[in-house]
Amino acid sequence: MKIDGVFSGGGVKAFAFLGAIQAFDEKNIQFERVAGTSAGALFATFIAAGYTAKEMKEIFLHLPLENFLDQSKWSSMFPFLKWLTLYNTMGLYRGNYFEDWLNEKLMEKGLTSFSDIPSDKLKIVAADLTLNRVVVFPDDLKKNYHIDADYFPIAKAVRSSISIPYFFRPSKIINPLTRQKSIIVDGMILSNFPLWLFDQGNGKRDRPILGLQLTDPAQYYYNNKIKNAVDMLKAVIGTMRKAYDTRYISENVAKDILFFPIDDVNATEFNISLEKKQELMELGYQRTIKFLSKWSL
Repeated sequence: MKIDGVFSGGGVKAFAFLGAIQAFDEKNIQFERVAGTSAGALFATFIAAGYTAKEMKEIFLHLPLENFLDQSKWSSMFPFLKWLTLYNTMGLYRGNYFEDWLNEKLMEKGLTSFSDIPSDKLKIVAADLTLNRVVVFPDDLKKNYHIDADYFPIAKAVRSSISIPYFFRPSKIINPLTRQKSIIVDGMILSNFPLWLFDQGNGKRDRPILGLQLTDPAQYYYNNKIKNAVDMLKAVIGTMRKAYDTRYISENVAKDILFFPIDDVNATEFNISLEKKQELMELGYQRTIKFLSKWSL
């Protein structure tokens, strides 16, 4: 059976997706189209590139995530420097290692740019702080930046989507026509779960759509308790991250969302142990098997 899949962001919690993908593989469920934000964009990209569940497991379980926390030579020698330069760099870590690593993995499958995969196969969500809008790669490249999507690197799109504000340095896109420089960050700040991407808006779908969300479903029905300025700041950030997705989910049947409630792992816990990775993967596998046994198309 073929479906369309949407993967949420969630940082290292996304190891749960490995177990889910293994379960899909065992049930002979294939993804015709995939989309994602942040870590979800990474796994969606591996699926679009043709990696199997077994191959992804071998890559990610033994991947030293600390390598993604790349710094300048001086910052490595004097850790306090990355904090002193944060004002200008806008991120503690460069993100270059991640982009190079992903580009290498894509090249192993013969992929570099969006022209190397079928049209509409992969959609990656990020946020353009300069233009104040959600960005969908590759769809918005021509319209927003006058860039031919066929020649835009997939790895750069994913690197843009995983650019957690202040953690990774923002990605930058320069419009070749206007010379306008856009600052691009993690799509989670505007749409962490872009289930809306594959819905035609008229209740009709080309095929079943399944969303994979790295949180508890209660987050969409939680009422903020605001008593002071700190509470309000948290509420503002939470509203920015969830409002758009919450409206879509509230208007559609939640039966097509597979939730993975993970509270004991932080999204930026890049020193996560192998045992914890395996635990998350097992959680993803078991919840997916249980979900599929009851999922009605």
